[in-house]
Amino acid sequence: MFLSVFDIFKIGVGPSSSHTMGPMVAAVRFLETLRSGTEKVPGSGAPARLEARLHGSLAFTGKGHATDRAVHLGLLGHAPATFEVDKAEADLAELNETGVIRHEGLPDLAYRPDVDLIFDYDELLPGHTNGMVLRAWDDAGNLHMAETYYSVGGGFVMTARELERKDDVATTAGVPHPFRTAAEMLRMSRESGHSIAQMTRRNELATRSAAELDSGLERIWDVMEDCIERGIATDGILPGGLNLRRRAGNIHRQLLDERGLNLAAPHTVNDWLSVYAMAVNEENAAGGQVVTAPTNGAAGVLPGTIRYWLDHVPGAHRGLIADFLLTAAAIGGLIKTNASISGAEVGCQGEVGSAAAMAAAGLCAVMGGTSEQIENAAEIALEHHLGMTCDPIHGLVQAPCIERNGLGAIKAVSAASLSLRGDGRHLVSLDACVETMRQTGRDMDARYKETSQGGLAVNVPEC
Repeated sequence: MFLSVFDIFKIGVGPSSSHTMGPMVAAVRFLETLRSGTEKVPGSGAPARLEARLHGSLAFTGKGHATDRAVHLGLLGHAPATFEVDKAEADLAELNETGVIRHEGLPDLAYRPDVDLIFDYDELLPGHTNGMVLRAWDDAGNLHMAETYYSVGGGFVMTARELERKDDVATTAGVPHPFRTAAEMLRMSRESGHSIAQMTRRNELATRSAAELDSGLERIWDVMEDCIERGIATDGILPGGLNLRRRAGNIHRQLLDERGLNLAAPHTVNDWLSVYAMAVNEENAAGGQVVTAPTNGAAGVLPGTIRYWLDHVPGAHRGLIADFLLTAAAIGGLIKTNASISGAEVGCQGEVGSAAAMAAAGLCAVMGGTSEQIENAAEIALEHHLGMTCDPIHGLVQAPCIERNGLGAIKAVSAASLSLRGDGRHLVSLDACVETMRQTGRDMDARYKETSQGGLAVNVPEC
């Protein structure tokens, strides 16, 4: 198994990889297929009208996650990786005024955002709770084309047929270290003499040049770091109706003022960790540019941990960030392949839990950990997120999500530190922990899996 670092870490927009980025990608894919004509219903006329229908978690928390807006923008041709805010807003305003989508190679397509996007709260599609159906009709009202898409977490999108065939971006073709489990990863590391980062790098180089890989990794960290800087420089109220104040900037200023004071408590370092992670997730909640790590809802844990390491740990330097990211991506790939990174599928244990495991592994690696210690660090971090529900208040990726990223970063650092104190031998394997997470998510009540029908989402008074 090999899942590229660029599949685990995607540059996109907030607030959600599964509920914002995924539906936007699905809409773009629908347009491409519509333009190709390969899925046209025999006998139908040219496409004239579009319709989108959201199901399951996409319906229940779609408004809070801006899923409707994401679909509109995707149908207008906007993709997460190349998203331009000003152009998107202008195109959306024009669509709301005209009710027409225009693309080269297609006739004018009628689409009224307030009518032709439907939140279907009754029907849960069979493949995944994050389901959506896009349809095109001809002038006579005949179906021209229909496609079912599933947003399976982390910005990954699959059609119903791809999901049924179990297609995925993971591959074993042509890569020298195709580990599918942590046990295989450790065995290959021992036999080859390569670290986890080195094995991941060798796998990446099977499909791209070293220059492409290094520039891509540098770009990922640049976007992460810019997101932190924007987050600690911006104050105000987050959108969505909760009237939640941004706190990262104020906390950061307090921490700067306290630097050098002899009476500072040792646990203040946790505030530095939290503020870096929270800065990212406040930007995500505001719809800013973020990197899935492995999802938007958990996007702050890993960059927060890297920034803490760079700023507060002696000997840290930017030259090792690539090894951090490559190691983290290997762990994220294992979790996605063998369980899930989707909050709508397994709860927040699959999002913040996975992010903490990835961050712990990356930190352990750059601090000199062996492959066995790295696997142990990932296991410790994931183990202590098992059972965590996904219960966003009002369906917004704000509470408890923003603080949860701060605590995830703290757990990641603690897990890495504990593993480095040992020799890598431990009772619970990462594979056992991942399987436990999968089973726990399968058995978890749907109310606690990103539907906002249970937990904090129903026990916090209306704002």
